[in-house]
Amino acid sequence: MADAVTLPLRERKIDVFFAVVFSAFVVTSCISDLLPTVGVDFSHPGGNFFVRSNYWYAHDADPLFMHPPDWMRIVTGLSAFVYMPFYIVLVVALITGRNWIQLFAVIYATMIVTLTGIVVFGVEFFGEAAMRTGNPTKFLAFNLPYVLIPLLLLVRMRKPSPFTRRF
Repeated sequence: MADAVTLPLRERKIDVFFAVVFSAFVVTSCISDLLPTVGVDFSHPGGNFFVRSNYWYAHDADPLFMHPPDWMRIVTGLSAFVYMPFYIVLVVALITGRNWIQLFAVIYATMIVTLTGIVVFGVEFFGEAAMRTGNPTKFLAFNLPYVLIPLLLLVRMRKPSPFTRRF
């Protein structure tokens, strides 16, 4: 039977990339998803940095985000309270090469593609938000990475033991 050896991080450059990106996702979950979830009003540019940042994004790219319906607050709540802790665990697992993260990464990527890629994008482009003013190019520039990166992670996790080499 062949022994499996975890590859050192320096040989898994894609995992370094994912660790950096998902570390940034921790920050964006705190800044952009927590505020609408807990009901912070950012319909005006005043307030602190986080309120101004969310106002700028919502005003320029995503008007639905400025006054989120209940379903969207559930989606942002998932990001703030479920995905954010997962990102922290994922980053640690990527850096240390823990194969047990594979199933959880697949579940996460599937949820993101379904909720963000289908539901949120669908409503933004074809539903109630499509009637509001917004810039679809800016919306895609801000949000497409949040779907593409999980899809790339899904591809990364396709092997039975993604962090090991068999001898």
